[in-house]
Amino acid sequence: MRIAVDGMGGDNSPHAVVEGCVEALKEFDDIELYITGKEEDLQKEFDKYDYDKSRIKLINSTEVISPNEHPAMALRKKKDSTIVKALRLVKNEECHGVISAGSTGAFLAGCTLIVGRIKGIERPALAPVMPGKNGPFMVIDAGANVDCKAPYLLQFAKMGEIYFKTVMEINNPKVGLINIGEEEEKGNELTKEAYKLLKEENNINFIGNVEPREVSSGDVEVLVCDGFVGNAVLKMYEGVASTITSLIEQEIKNSPISMIGVPFLIPAYKKLKKKMDYKEYGGAPFLGVNGICVKAHGSSDAKAFKNAIRQTRIFYNNNLIEKIKLEIEKNHKI
Repeated sequence: MRIAVDGMGGDNSPHAVVEGCVEALKEFDDIELYITGKEEDLQKEFDKYDYDKSRIKLINSTEVISPNEHPAMALRKKKDSTIVKALRLVKNEECHGVISAGSTGAFLAGCTLIVGRIKGIERPALAPVMPGKNGPFMVIDAGANVDCKAPYLLQFAKMGEIYFKTVMEINNPKVGLINIGEEEEKGNELTKEAYKLLKEENNINFIGNVEPREVSSGDVEVLVCDGFVGNAVLKMYEGVASTITSLIEQEIKNSPISMIGVPFLIPAYKKLKKKMDYKEYGGAPFLGVNGICVKAHGSSDAKAFKNAIRQTRIFYNNNLIEKIKLEIEKNHKI
């Protein structure tokens, strides 16, 4: 499998990107990596490691799109940017997937404008998978579409369901609609109309509305919403997780009695911290585009990049894009 990587995307590039790529090469023997960025800078980083040089190709790119630039304008003006060159490798079928921790707006816009949508998909959606109390869950959409129509949410639900069946190997994933109350009549016009469409769809396991306080339980695998709500949920969830782990550490340090029990608590604490760590998932797939596109967190370290590559590899090996295409095609025939 050939994977394109934006070598200059993210807060810790290029060193974290290069280190993550080297770790991925050691762990997965069936991948080749095409890395975009200033070739000289990338090579300096790679020279620090021993790796299979035959499986790395550096694609010289002289420009970088920053998060504060207008996405569409930056894509047009910076044709030699790392994001544009990485996306074109997928568009031209030189690579099977692409990963970037750079500008979210530019990456998502580029996925749609350069790679293109799957025929029949009205709006692609960002779909991060997060750890829940009883299992992982997906929020779709998490920020790609701030303003949505009800039919978009129905497509989000179908793509999320295919993801869980294909990648997570859950045969009949539960689908819920994030709303301010469990009752069918609750919410705004969008959620009310979306509820009706989801309820009428026989091919998904729709369980109704899910209140935000129930999101983190993990009892519902696919949580559907517009991008405004989804992005707020995602950032709130990350913030709460970080706050809780910090408070636990602070309370233990402030209590001599708690310190005595630290050796016994460490295994459980490490397990919890790992479970809540976004780096374990690597990145969020952008579902609905005609290629495997994974958005890594802006603060990704080497571990996160390696796991983003692992995730991209899983998508490819499970033929995720073709399965979404078949499902959409089937619905259009009906």
